[in-house]
Amino acid sequence: MNLLCPICKVGLSNQQTQANELTCPQCLRKFEVSNGIPLLYWPTEDTNVDNVSEMVKAFYEETPFPNYNETDTVTRLIEKAERSIFPKLLEEQIPEDASILEVGCGTGQLSNYLAISGRQVYGADMCLNSLTLGCNFSVDQKINSVKFVQMNLFRTIFSEGQFDVVICNGVLHHTLDPYGGFKSISKLVKPGGYVVIGLYNKIGRFWTNLRRGIFRMSNNRFKFLDSYLTRSDVDDIKKMTWFKDQYQHPHELSHTYDEVMEWFEKNDFDFVNAIPKPNIFAKFSEFESLFEETPKGSSFDHLLVQLKLAMTGAEEGGFFVMVGRSRKDNKPKTE
Repeated sequence: MNLLCPICKVGLSNQQTQANELTCPQCLRKFEVSNGIPLLYWPTEDTNVDNVSEMVKAFYEETPFPNYNETDTVTRLIEKAERSIFPKLLEEQIPEDASILEVGCGTGQLSNYLAISGRQVYGADMCLNSLTLGCNFSVDQKINSVKFVQMNLFRTIFSEGQFDVVICNGVLHHTLDPYGGFKSISKLVKPGGYVVIGLYNKIGRFWTNLRRGIFRMSNNRFKFLDSYLTRSDVDDIKKMTWFKDQYQHPHELSHTYDEVMEWFEKNDFDFVNAIPKPNIFAKFSEFESLFEETPKGSSFDHLLVQLKLAMTGAEEGGFFVMVGRSRKDNKPKTE
């Protein structure tokens, strides 16, 4: 799979590859390759977008999330991933011959997990520190079908329509323009392929936002208000990382079910599924067919689901996931 120059979108062919750099045959810019990771991040030239990106990038360079403290072998990584329904369903239901891109992969735990069975996986992120952790793990554990690249999701380095599944989990809400980010990465999905995005919910995030205010006013006291921070099975490093990510992040936005469904419609994607499901009476189970189309519900249904998320989703921080399938013609509608 050829990587593209982030500026002029020309393929960086093997003939242009040196041991530790890639050269664009058109603009002749050289891009470093650090420990096997092509450094293809390039700013958007929109000062506001780039300022937020640099602020978030600096945050995660200092605080990689999640870390590998307790997942230093393939066996432990699998055990950890399969404690949650979502990654387990991805592993069970994405075909082993599928091509996958994880945008904003962080330390690459999901990318590594999905590549264990031999799927061709790319993990892309803007933070080299996080990518290095993921890459080192793949090398140490001999996970050979995953590759890591440094990339700006607003300046993608892959050809359009290249991946069967594009995953972007917990990323877009940390950009200045989440919808613009979605438009950018959705172009990389093959016709008939899937996009999977995870975002903070505007209503479901209520209690997290309230706790954030309490922590700020009390100089980070009363941490017992977050149940994750009181768990005895979680070490102090992971608690600190969680606290910083949830309550001290420099930039975050939140979104609704209706909003994301509108994103899908405008970019010619059909809604397929969601966690939680878009009807309050429909339960998402460990046997769910993640890529099987489910009724999208009404705006009132969505409101009830999001209110329930605010009441019951404290440990997940008001997080929701939505799956869309690209229509066959893959032609975005005029906005």
